[in-house]
Parts: sequence; structure tokens; C-alpha cells
Amino acid sequence: MANKLYIGNLPFSTDDAALKAHFEQAGPVTEAVVIMDKMTGRSRGFGFVTFENEADAAKAIETLDGAELDGRALRVNEAQAREER
Repeated sequence: MANKLYIGNLPFSTDDAALKAHFEQAGPVTEAVVIMDKMTGRSRGFGFVTFENEADAAKAIETLDGAELDGRALRVNEAQAREER
């Protein structure tokens, strides 16, 4: 298991600080990034959270997958390496 998690189905109003604050309930977060659309500057509805250790990342998957954030059920799983294009 890795320390970096993919977070899907984010509310479009969520920013990096709100994402980090929400996931710190599972453990110390080293980085939280909401992916933004380059053209519009609006959230694309997903992001990534990196934890200090794997145990906290596993706890976040277990406790926060399906949990609601601003009325939307989050999808939380281990981030996969980006495929070559």
C-alpha cells in the first residue's frame, strides 16, 4: 500500500485546505491537492492526499470511502501511477 490516495467525487467548492482538513482526521497529511481545470480554473472534482505513513492512508480508505463531504459521497482509494500516453 502507498501513502498517496486518489479522492474522487469531490464537491467543486472544495479547495486544497478543506481537503487536507477533512482527511487529517485519519492522520497527519503531508500534501493535499485538488486538481483544477487549466482552462476554467474550476475544480475537476478529484484530488490526491498524501499521508506520512501507510497505516494512516489505510485508515483513511477504510473510514472515509463513501463518507460525505458537502453532500457528496467521496470515493477514496490508492492512487495508481499515471499511464504513459
